[in-house]
Amino acid sequence: MPSSLLLALYLGIAAAPVALAWISDLPPRPFLDDLSSGLAMTAYAVMLMEFLLSGRFRFVSSKIGIDQTMRFHQLFARTLLVFVLIHPFIYTLPIIANPPPWDLAATGFLKLTNIGILTGIAGWLLLGALVLTAMARDALSYSYETWRLSHGLGAILVAALVAIHTFDSGRYSGTGPLTIYWTGLLGIAAVSMLYVYLVSPLLKLLSPFEVISVRQIAERTWELTIARRDRRPIRFKAGQFFWLGITRHPFTLRENPFSIASAPANNRQVQFVIKELGDFTRSISRISPGQRAWVDGPHGGLSLPEPDAPGVGLIAGGVGIAPLLSVLREMRARGDERPVILLYGNRREDQIVYREELENLAATSDLNVTHLLGEPPDGWSGATGLVDAQVIGDIFGQRKGSQGWTYLLCGPPAMLNAAEAGLMAHGVPASQIVSERFVYD
Repeated sequence: MPSSLLLALYLGIAAAPVALAWISDLPPRPFLDDLSSGLAMTAYAVMLMEFLLSGRFRFVSSKIGIDQTMRFHQLFARTLLVFVLIHPFIYTLPIIANPPPWDLAATGFLKLTNIGILTGIAGWLLLGALVLTAMARDALSYSYETWRLSHGLGAILVAALVAIHTFDSGRYSGTGPLTIYWTGLLGIAAVSMLYVYLVSPLLKLLSPFEVISVRQIAERTWELTIARRDRRPIRFKAGQFFWLGITRHPFTLRENPFSIASAPANNRQVQFVIKELGDFTRSISRISPGQRAWVDGPHGGLSLPEPDAPGVGLIAGGVGIAPLLSVLREMRARGDERPVILLYGNRREDQIVYREELENLAATSDLNVTHLLGEPPDGWSGATGLVDAQVIGDIFGQRKGSQGWTYLLCGPPAMLNAAEAGLMAHGVPASQIVSERFVYD
């Protein structure tokens, strides 16, 4: 399914409750009251579809990319929060729990019972907390795993509270078509959560992995290698990533996304390049060969460009080199002779990984490697500073026709933003730039 059609389908589902309410035989109410109901119904539809935009469902993310999937997830969540915040304040009709016999269609009042009011207020407050804590996740003191658990449970609770509020107090939601619609969306949300937290872990039990080796390859940077316990091949594309957990069982929240650094041609093992940063990565030095590992994936669209791309530009920052190493290694394994330019940025020289391998690749293929350091040591003769339009022009502008190449980018958000702007200033169309980031604000 094309991404444009997928987006149109999503927007159509979000607008469906308003359309179903409009074609019902209920008489209209004042404009602001029907607008409030429309905002609430659209917001609830978007909320229930948010369960599918978690980035863990490849039938969604493979069509539009993991970056777009997660960005849509965030933007839609913030949009629905605005709709929900506005919703109760623009009603003009009075609240009456029991409809008078001459107005059974509730055209002159709002039918709200105590249950409807309490669940509405609770859902309204909890949704605000859910979205705001997601926006401020990096500033919170608790771990990623704790945030993920609270976010998932909070989303389930909000969906349940709003369902009670909708069926108890919604004027239009009690009609036949809308009842079927809400039941269907609630079912989809429930199935998605069951899949992520029950079915997916059960499937992982059928294909356990184990740690093969762990070794330090740079300052606070490690290479982790895993394989299936039965040594069956592992299917993935160069540049993709797995959600990885090193735990005794797969029913855990202690899993994180890591890009694959090895090539699909070497499909008996998978290598990751991991930097000590967060809760899990700080303990990587204590991981031992033989420990069980569990993976979900592969995910991601940062993959080897199609053969019609005349050349490949790679821009990496820090451990963002991992998926680009996978691409370089796969190109070597395939005998792909297209020209490649790699711009590899780090803060210090001792953070560069696989330097000798990159030098050997450059010596035996049409690969040009430029190391860019933010804090160069005395005597450093290479490029210095940060990625910007000037650096992009200096590195890629020297190659004739590089505006027609495909560019793959992975690294910190600030670097990606600067690299994308620099490439477009160099004349590279946005459609030829593919980036992958795990931070979206």
